[in-house]
Amino acid sequence: MRVRVKICGITRAEDAQEAARLGADAVGVVLYPPSPRGVDPEGARAALEGLPAFVTRVGVFVDPEPEWVRAALEAAALDLLQFQGGEEPAFCRAFGRPYLKALRAGPGTDLAGEARRYADAAAILVDTHRPGLPGGTGEAFDWSLLPPGLGRPPQGRPLVLAGGLRPGNVAEAIRRVRPWAVDVSSGVEAAPGIKDAAAMAAFMREVRGAGS
Repeated sequence: MRVRVKICGITRAEDAQEAARLGADAVGVVLYPPSPRGVDPEGARAALEGLPAFVTRVGVFVDPEPEWVRAALEAAALDLLQFQGGEEPAFCRAFGRPYLKALRAGPGTDLAGEARRYADAAAILVDTHRPGLPGGTGEAFDWSLLPPGLGRPPQGRPLVLAGGLRPGNVAEAIRRVRPWAVDVSSGVEAAPGIKDAAAMAAFMREVRGAGS
């Protein structure tokens, strides 16, 4: 099973292009100003400039105003939207683009029920729950919190696993969870928003080894 890879938190074109060269399926820009990896629509355009045609351009949003999403779509030609906050299904599908809906894994969270609410999402992304943070914690969660069958028919959409992934744990995560895709940000950084090419290469090697 080939596991797809999204490298997120991109702020520089050179990092996006290196991610693509290494074989990433998607790169993400965080359109959320409070984030240390946050960019505005023009910054998203600059970061994604020059990407090959078949690398998916993902914009990550947290409870945005509709105008902010539209501005990012126009500036950066995003292929896929990722909603990381409390956005309702009707909001997520209002922009004429496929979307990912992020859910946060924590004790007592009904992940299966939440996933069913977003039945038209392109995929469901599960991230670490940490109060007050919409994501990007750099911490892995207890993968046993994932309900059996989440992300596989007939229960729902493809599963994207996020939360504290890095070269040292992604192979184990893939073997245990069997996700459709994995999402990494801080686990391949030299500093917030600045990617480490060697770490990205190591991450890609581990994913390929685990998925083969």
